[in-house]
Amino acid sequence: MKRIHLVMILPVLLAPGVVLAHGEDAGRAKHPPAAKMDHSEPAADGHGAALGQPGKPTQATRTITVEARDDMRYEPSTLRIKPGETVRIRIKNVGKVTHEAVLGTRAELEEHAAMMRKFPHMEHDDPNQVVVRPGETGDLLWQFTSKPGVYDFACLVPGHYEAGMTGKIIVE
Repeated sequence: MKRIHLVMILPVLLAPGVVLAHGEDAGRAKHPPAAKMDHSEPAADGHGAALGQPGKPTQATRTITVEARDDMRYEPSTLRIKPGETVRIRIKNVGKVTHEAVLGTRAELEEHAAMMRKFPHMEHDDPNQVVVRPGETGDLLWQFTSKPGVYDFACLVPGHYEAGMTGKIIVE
């Protein structure tokens, strides 16, 4: 019986980019790190690629502050961006639980939300997302696509996305 469990668990433990860790916060519900996914490759090849790519601080034309709230809403929930613009999106957690903001297509967000339900303590290291603990602020620096369209962002902490913690980015 133990061999079957080891055979089932071993591929997960050996998967590239997965680091298992625990600490004093491991049992708390505030989204502690347990597994880390490092996607340090440029987003143009992966997550958030449809929206553009990570931006350079010197090219940011403005900062947009977005509040992440415990009623599972962002304020504002719609952002308007000029095609090709580099923007600093500052996520300010005004709540008492951890929130995050992830840029992506609806399909990417749904796929990632499903992964978060399976691995709720996953820690992120992608340039298209930021985890913000209560009372803290985090930045996303992004150069948006030059292609006009409507894109998405969401909180993928388990249960938040399902409760409607989503927003729109309108590139026009």
